[in-house]
Amino acid sequence: MDAAVVILAAGKGTRMRSNRPKVMHEIGNFPMLSHCIKTAQQINPWKIITVLGHGRTEVMQFLQETKKSIEFVIQEEQLGTGHAVKLATKKLSNFDGNLIVMFGDTPFISYETLIKIKAKCEQIDLVVLGFRTEESAGYGRLVTNSSELLKIVEHNDANDDELAINLCNSGIIAGNSLLMSELLEDLDRNNTNNEFYLTDCVHLAKLRGLDCGFLVCEHDEALGINSRDQLSQAEKNFQTTARTQALENGVHLIAPETVFFSMDTILGRDTVVEPNVIFGKGVTIGSKCIIKAFSYLEGCQISDECSIGPYARLRPGVDLSDGVKIGNFVEIKNSKVAEHTKINHLSYVGDARIGKNTNIGAGTVTCNYDGVSKHRTVIGEDVFIGSNTMLIAPVTVGNNSMTGSGSVITQDIPEDDLAISRSKQKNNNNGAKKLREILRNKKNNETH
Repeated sequence: MDAAVVILAAGKGTRMRSNRPKVMHEIGNFPMLSHCIKTAQQINPWKIITVLGHGRTEVMQFLQETKKSIEFVIQEEQLGTGHAVKLATKKLSNFDGNLIVMFGDTPFISYETLIKIKAKCEQIDLVVLGFRTEESAGYGRLVTNSSELLKIVEHNDANDDELAINLCNSGIIAGNSLLMSELLEDLDRNNTNNEFYLTDCVHLAKLRGLDCGFLVCEHDEALGINSRDQLSQAEKNFQTTARTQALENGVHLIAPETVFFSMDTILGRDTVVEPNVIFGKGVTIGSKCIIKAFSYLEGCQISDECSIGPYARLRPGVDLSDGVKIGNFVEIKNSKVAEHTKINHLSYVGDARIGKNTNIGAGTVTCNYDGVSKHRTVIGEDVFIGSNTMLIAPVTVGNNSMTGSGSVITQDIPEDDLAISRSKQKNNNNGAKKLREILRNKKNNETH
């Protein structure tokens, strides 16, 4: 049966001590809301609806930038989780599939768990996801009888026997969309917070004689994020999982605990990652590469058998073909580098296209910015760029050409040409000796 997903993302998150919406705080360089959306999309839902409230302008902009069909509704007044879901169901009209309610601050619910929830919805009327923990303070409790869910009791309302229960509520609930719409209509605000509680749907369902059940997931999967401390713990959990997945996929992490991933990092089999490497957003790396220590990569595509670093920085827009070598203290941005080219050390390459089998000498700079506009440098195949060459863009260097070390290149270089642009060297006889004497005398006069 088709399923729709509602993601609640309207909360302010007071304990985060932030001006940003809680769901926009990042884990693995992506807003925690991204993690929820990514998982929800994996079950191919009929529709995903997010409920926005506090800081909705930032969240709406993010949703639009994802370029995915995520609908949203606005919860103008924060009247509780039940009220939020009720607003979302207005967009479901006569949808007769299952409705799964997720929370934007609970980012680690897995695809496998959502599939189990969908399957459980085919058997019973209402399903709640729980988790077991011995540190249950603050969590609502699931009161059960074998496989039957009897009720959900909020922590503050629980008696001593209920507080002893270690099966806690994750907040996630699912059931037939039309049924849940009916239950939401019957909610009231007869509670200390004067809010519509989504959890009260279980009580209302039981009054109708409906079957309510539960599933249990791991504690870390149900981790809700309400504070900076919990955000840090979530990042730690994410990185641990990402490292494990990389190792299981055939990537060799020499010191896994020192490597940091983004949510979208892709590494090919038999790639080696040395210690203290950081992957920002948008990194895809092929197989049999080596990413050497202390390198930082973001927004780049790296093909097979490339070598990067140590201490390299690859910025957005970098596209490296097979067998490219990028050495120590090299920075590249918005550039395409063809097969087996080498940029071995101490160079900056920006807004460039470089052909195959080319060698870029140490200290080379593509001077791409004139203070107003960016300009491109085009370097052909089998080119030798001498050390400390300044390429003043826009400029084109032809195939099989060369530049002399220390040259400042301001004009195009035809194929097979050698370009040398230096001022004539002049050796002043005993000039160094004379200059030192002048400087020492000046210093002595200033101190007396």
